[in-house]
Amino acid sequence: MAFKGWPAEAIDFFEGLEADNSRAYWQDHKDVYDRAVKAPMDELLAELAELGGGGGKGKVFRPNRDVRFSADKSPYKTNIGAMAGDLAYVQLSADGLGVGRGMYLMATDQLDRYRRAVAADATGSELTAIVGTLRKAKVEVTGHDSLKTAPKGYPKDHPRVELLRHKGLIAWRSWPPAAWLGTKAAKTRIVEFIEAAAPLDAWLSANVGPSTLPPPTR
Repeated sequence: MAFKGWPAEAIDFFEGLEADNSRAYWQDHKDVYDRAVKAPMDELLAELAELGGGGGKGKVFRPNRDVRFSADKSPYKTNIGAMAGDLAYVQLSADGLGVGRGMYLMATDQLDRYRRAVAADATGSELTAIVGTLRKAKVEVTGHDSLKTAPKGYPKDHPRVELLRHKGLIAWRSWPPAAWLGTKAAKTRIVEFIEAAAPLDAWLSANVGPSTLPPPTR
Protein backbone atom coordinates (compact mmCIF):
# COMPACT_ATOMS: atom_id res chain seq x y z
CA MET A 1 0.00 0.00 0.00
CA ALA A 2 1.09 3.59 -0.60
CA PHE A 3 2.18 5.79 2.27
CA LYS A 4 -0.57 8.26 3.19
CA GLY A 5 0.82 9.62 6.45
CA TRP A 6 0.01 8.74 10.06
CA PRO A 7 -3.56 9.09 11.35
CA ALA A 8 -4.34 11.07 14.50
CA GLU A 9 -4.69 7.72 16.28
CA ALA A 10 -0.90 7.34 16.13
CA ILE A 11 -0.35 10.47 18.22
CA ASP A 12 -3.16 9.44 20.56
CA PHE A 13 -1.49 6.05 21.01
CA PHE A 14 1.80 7.58 22.13
CA GLU A 15 0.09 10.10 24.41
CA GLY A 16 -1.64 7.19 26.08
CA LEU A 17 1.59 5.21 26.33
CA GLU A 18 3.34 8.13 27.99
CA ALA A 19 0.56 8.25 30.58
CA ASP A 20 0.43 4.48 31.08
CA ASN A 21 3.65 2.72 30.06
CA SER A 22 2.44 -0.74 31.00
CA ARG A 23 2.08 -4.16 29.42
CA ALA A 24 -1.66 -3.92 29.94
CA TYR A 25 -1.91 -0.68 27.94
CA TRP A 26 0.28 -2.13 25.20
CA GLN A 27 -1.76 -5.29 24.85
CA ASP A 28 -5.05 -3.36 24.87
CA HIS A 29 -3.81 -1.02 22.12
CA LYS A 30 -1.48 -3.25 20.09
CA ASP A 31 -3.93 -3.29 17.18
CA VAL A 32 -3.71 0.53 17.07
CA TYR A 33 0.10 0.36 17.09
CA ASP A 34 0.16 -2.20 14.28
CA ARG A 35 -2.39 -0.39 12.11
CA ALA A 36 -1.89 3.32 12.81
CA VAL A 37 1.79 3.51 13.82
CA LYS A 38 3.88 0.67 12.38
CA ALA A 39 2.02 0.01 9.13
CA PRO A 40 2.48 3.61 7.87
CA MET A 41 6.16 3.48 8.88
CA ASP A 42 6.61 0.24 6.90
CA GLU A 43 4.94 1.85 3.88
CA LEU A 44 7.15 4.93 4.19
CA LEU A 45 10.35 2.87 4.40
CA ALA A 46 9.34 0.85 1.33
CA GLU A 47 8.95 4.05 -0.67
CA LEU A 48 12.15 5.63 0.64
CA ALA A 49 14.02 2.45 -0.34
CA GLU A 50 13.34 3.37 -3.95
CA LEU A 51 15.30 6.60 -3.63
CA GLY A 52 18.84 6.73 -4.94
CA GLY A 53 21.93 7.46 -2.89
CA GLY A 54 21.76 4.72 -0.29
CA GLY A 55 18.06 4.18 0.31
CA GLY A 56 18.20 0.44 0.71
CA LYS A 57 15.99 -1.70 2.90
CA GLY A 58 14.62 0.06 5.96
CA LYS A 59 14.49 -1.22 9.52
CA VAL A 60 11.98 -0.46 12.27
CA PHE A 61 13.45 -0.63 15.76
CA ARG A 62 11.77 -2.84 18.32
CA PRO A 63 9.27 -1.07 20.61
CA ASN A 64 10.59 -2.65 23.81
CA ARG A 65 13.19 -0.80 25.83
CA ASP A 66 16.41 -2.48 26.95
CA VAL A 67 16.06 -2.00 30.70
CA ARG A 68 18.97 -4.23 31.76
CA PHE A 69 21.34 -1.32 32.40
CA SER A 70 18.79 1.42 33.08
CA ALA A 71 17.28 2.72 36.29
CA ASP A 72 14.12 3.45 34.28
CA LYS A 73 12.29 0.14 33.96
CA SER A 74 9.49 1.43 31.72
CA PRO A 75 8.97 -1.45 29.27
CA TYR A 76 8.15 0.46 26.08
CA LYS A 77 9.67 3.25 24.03
CA THR A 78 7.39 6.25 23.68
CA ASN A 79 8.27 6.61 20.00
CA ILE A 80 8.70 4.50 16.90
CA GLY A 81 12.12 4.84 15.31
CA ALA A 82 13.38 3.48 12.02
CA MET A 83 16.37 3.63 9.69
CA ALA A 84 15.54 4.43 6.08
CA GLY A 85 18.48 2.47 4.72
CA ASP A 86 21.55 4.71 4.88
CA LEU A 87 19.51 7.84 4.22
CA ALA A 88 18.00 8.90 7.53
CA TYR A 89 16.63 8.05 10.93
CA VAL A 90 12.87 8.67 11.17
CA GLN A 91 10.98 8.98 14.45
CA LEU A 92 7.34 9.50 15.38
CA SER A 93 6.12 10.26 18.91
CA ALA A 94 3.50 12.29 20.73
CA ASP A 95 5.73 15.31 20.04
CA GLY A 96 5.43 14.81 16.27
CA LEU A 97 7.79 13.80 13.49
CA GLY A 98 11.58 13.91 13.61
CA VAL A 99 14.22 12.99 11.05
CA GLY A 100 18.01 12.92 11.31
CA ARG A 101 21.03 12.21 9.14
CA GLY A 102 24.74 11.95 9.91
CA MET A 103 26.89 10.10 12.46
CA TYR A 104 25.14 10.05 15.82
CA LEU A 105 27.97 8.55 17.83
CA MET A 106 31.50 8.15 16.47
CA ALA A 107 33.90 5.37 17.42
CA THR A 108 37.37 6.33 18.62
CA ASP A 109 38.99 6.04 15.18
CA GLN A 110 36.16 7.97 13.55
CA LEU A 111 36.39 10.72 16.14
CA ASP A 112 40.12 11.10 15.51
CA ARG A 113 39.58 11.46 11.75
CA TYR A 114 36.67 13.84 12.33
CA ARG A 115 38.68 16.17 14.55
CA ARG A 116 41.62 16.21 12.16
CA ALA A 117 39.29 17.11 9.28
CA VAL A 118 37.57 19.85 11.30
CA ALA A 119 40.91 21.33 12.34
CA ALA A 120 42.31 21.36 8.79
CA ASP A 121 41.54 24.64 7.03
CA ALA A 122 40.27 23.19 3.75
CA THR A 123 37.97 20.47 5.07
CA GLY A 124 37.07 22.43 8.20
CA SER A 125 35.98 25.47 6.21
CA GLU A 126 33.94 23.23 3.93
CA LEU A 127 32.10 21.77 6.92
CA THR A 128 31.49 25.22 8.39
CA ALA A 129 29.83 26.30 5.15
CA ILE A 130 27.64 23.18 5.07
CA VAL A 131 26.55 23.70 8.67
CA GLY A 132 25.79 27.36 8.01
CA THR A 133 23.59 26.51 5.03
CA LEU A 134 21.67 23.91 7.01
CA ARG A 135 21.07 26.22 9.95
CA LYS A 136 19.77 28.93 7.63
CA ALA A 137 17.29 26.34 6.37
CA LYS A 138 16.14 25.78 10.01
CA VAL A 139 17.89 22.42 10.24
CA GLU A 140 19.57 21.79 13.58
CA VAL A 141 23.17 20.56 13.41
CA THR A 142 24.40 19.08 16.66
CA GLY A 143 26.24 16.19 18.28
CA HIS A 144 25.09 13.28 20.43
CA ASP A 145 27.44 14.50 23.13
CA SER A 146 29.94 17.35 23.39
CA LEU A 147 32.99 18.19 25.47
CA LYS A 148 32.89 21.32 27.61
CA THR A 149 36.09 22.56 25.98
CA ALA A 150 38.36 21.71 23.07
CA PRO A 151 39.59 18.09 22.94
CA LYS A 152 43.11 17.35 24.08
CA GLY A 153 45.71 18.47 21.56
CA TYR A 154 43.55 21.25 20.05
CA PRO A 155 43.63 24.93 21.06
CA LYS A 156 40.71 26.21 23.09
CA ASP A 157 40.47 29.26 20.84
CA HIS A 158 40.33 27.26 17.60
CA PRO A 159 37.94 29.02 15.16
CA ARG A 160 35.93 25.80 14.80
CA VAL A 161 36.04 24.75 18.45
CA GLU A 162 32.25 24.26 18.54
CA LEU A 163 32.53 21.54 15.93
CA LEU A 164 35.66 20.07 17.51
CA ARG A 165 33.84 19.55 20.79
CA HIS A 166 31.20 17.22 19.28
CA LYS A 167 31.51 13.44 19.66
CA GLY A 168 29.14 12.89 16.76
CA LEU A 169 27.51 15.13 14.16
CA ILE A 170 23.98 14.99 12.85
CA ALA A 171 21.46 17.15 11.04
CA TRP A 172 18.04 17.05 12.71
CA ARG A 173 14.63 18.47 11.88
CA SER A 174 11.40 18.03 13.81
CA TRP A 175 7.80 19.14 13.43
CA PRO A 176 4.96 19.13 15.98
CA PRO A 177 1.76 17.20 15.19
CA ALA A 178 -0.46 18.85 12.59
CA ALA A 179 -2.99 17.85 9.96
CA TRP A 180 -0.31 17.37 7.27
CA LEU A 181 1.13 14.48 9.28
CA GLY A 182 -1.83 12.41 8.12
CA THR A 183 -1.06 13.03 4.44
CA LYS A 184 1.65 12.35 1.87
CA ALA A 185 3.17 15.70 2.88
CA ALA A 186 4.93 13.85 5.71
CA LYS A 187 7.01 11.94 3.17
CA THR A 188 7.65 15.13 1.18
CA ARG A 189 9.13 16.85 4.23
CA ILE A 190 11.32 13.85 5.01
CA VAL A 191 12.64 13.68 1.44
CA GLU A 192 13.33 17.43 1.42
CA PHE A 193 15.31 17.02 4.64
CA ILE A 194 17.28 14.07 3.25
CA GLU A 195 18.24 16.13 0.20
CA ALA A 196 19.14 19.19 2.30
CA ALA A 197 21.35 17.11 4.63
CA ALA A 198 23.07 15.21 1.80
CA PRO A 199 26.14 17.53 1.76
CA LEU A 200 26.75 16.88 5.47
CA ASP A 201 26.46 13.14 4.94
CA ALA A 202 28.84 13.34 1.97
CA TRP A 203 31.40 15.31 4.03
CA LEU A 204 31.27 12.74 6.83
CA SER A 205 31.60 9.86 4.38
CA ALA A 206 34.61 11.46 2.69
CA ASN A 207 36.43 12.63 5.80
CA VAL A 208 35.38 10.23 8.56
CA GLY A 209 34.04 7.03 7.02
CA PRO A 210 33.12 3.81 8.83
CA SER A 211 34.93 2.55 11.91
CA THR A 212 37.50 -0.20 11.47
CA LEU A 213 37.47 -1.07 15.19
CA PRO A 214 35.74 -4.21 16.51
CA PRO A 215 32.34 -3.51 18.09
CA PRO A 216 32.36 -2.96 21.88
CA THR A 217 31.31 -5.79 24.17
CA ARG A 218 29.57 -5.65 27.53
